[in-house]
Amino acid sequence: MSAETTSDYARQDVFDPVSNPELFSGVRSRRIFAFLIDLIVITLFTFGAGIVVFFLGVFTLGLGFLLYGILPTAVALLYVAFTLGGPQASTLGMRAMGLEMHLWYGAKPYPLLAAVHVILFWFSVSLLTPLVLLVSLFSDRKRLLHDLVLGTVVINSASHQGYVRGQV
Repeated sequence: MSAETTSDYARQDVFDPVSNPELFSGVRSRRIFAFLIDLIVITLFTFGAGIVVFFLGVFTLGLGFLLYGILPTAVALLYVAFTLGGPQASTLGMRAMGLEMHLWYGAKPYPLLAAVHVILFWFSVSLLTPLVLLVSLFSDRKRLLHDLVLGTVVINSASHQGYVRGQV
């Protein structure tokens, strides 16, 4: 017995920058500001979690203090997994900037993909220097290296698309 690996339908790339340029208008610059907003939100969540870990450390006679070593990474990973992988397909910073993420064929990302997305971002920036972000200058969809690897696309949200078209 062999498993059927083909599906009944062919997945089409639904985000064409030639026929829908409003999907990608200003994405690169607003993505940078969304990152900065998310950085502030993650810092606040990490501070709050640090207080919880402090009391956990006191109650466990010091054992809970070991969590401080993974606290910033864990908070950031959980934040991105549950916001980017959630029903709105965007982090708080992305929502503030009118952005959302989709897979290349239109589906919204799931939490595991969102977690892998942020891990690949961390590795690509730390190993290949921030110059890897220049990939977006040569991509027709303004995608970064980790977006290309995972098949994700960051586009303007529907409300922002209406604003760009002048319909709002």
